[in-house]
Amino acid sequence: MTLPFAVEALCQLARDAGEIALPWWRQDPEVITKADDSPVTAADLAANRHIMQGLQALTPDIPILSEEAADVPYEARRHWTRFWLVDPLDGTREFIAGTDEFTVNIALIEADQVRFGVVGVPARGVLYWGGAGLGSWRRQGDGPAEPIRCRAPAEPLRVVASRRHSSPDQEALLERLRTARNLELTNVGSSLKFCVLAEGSADLYPRFAPTSQWDTAAAQAVVEGAGGQVLGLDGQRFHYPQRADWLNPWFIATGLPDGALTRLLLD
Repeated sequence: MTLPFAVEALCQLARDAGEIALPWWRQDPEVITKADDSPVTAADLAANRHIMQGLQALTPDIPILSEEAADVPYEARRHWTRFWLVDPLDGTREFIAGTDEFTVNIALIEADQVRFGVVGVPARGVLYWGGAGLGSWRRQGDGPAEPIRCRAPAEPLRVVASRRHSSPDQEALLERLRTARNLELTNVGSSLKFCVLAEGSADLYPRFAPTSQWDTAAAQAVVEGAGGQVLGLDGQRFHYPQRADWLNPWFIATGLPDGALTRLLLD
């Protein structure tokens, strides 16, 4: 499949945006609380400006929807069939807390499905990218790109969950898993949870708590390129339709699930 951009240029854009954000990391940045009670810092805004400008230069005919530039009316975007979906700094709470679990996310959406995504982890100097049918890769610093692959579920079943967000539904699911399988639970921030699956370090990421479309799209592409799946609770591929708000339904990201595990999760 031919992509409408140079992959290396997109990866460099994500990498540069992360470098732009890093000077504010662990520097007690000023925090502004947005209308939805989520935090934003100067690092988010600076990274967003760089990504928006870079995408406009890279693909001038493809519109952009970013968490920090989301004031595009539904009527103006309802007929978009291809667009960029951006979170310039996912895991802002992790960034503010001084952990290294925050990411830069850029995804290309076509016909409501994610086609390709790049996830940068600036504080670790790591970049992930890929898409369904295209493969997925990881690069550490200036080293060579290495292909990554989800692993087959093993014992114990390794589950990643949000470091800061849960819900009664999520806790109930985890308890159900504990009764069925030997479970090892790890808490990870931001879209990095998907990347842990994609590189074969975990088996499952269930999310029964709120996320927005820009939180998940790029990393979903990396999981799918690595042979995994991201499923809605209807068992169908998770997708990104245009709608009036940005909230995602619940989902389950898996490596290479067995049928019994999938039924347990979706029943």
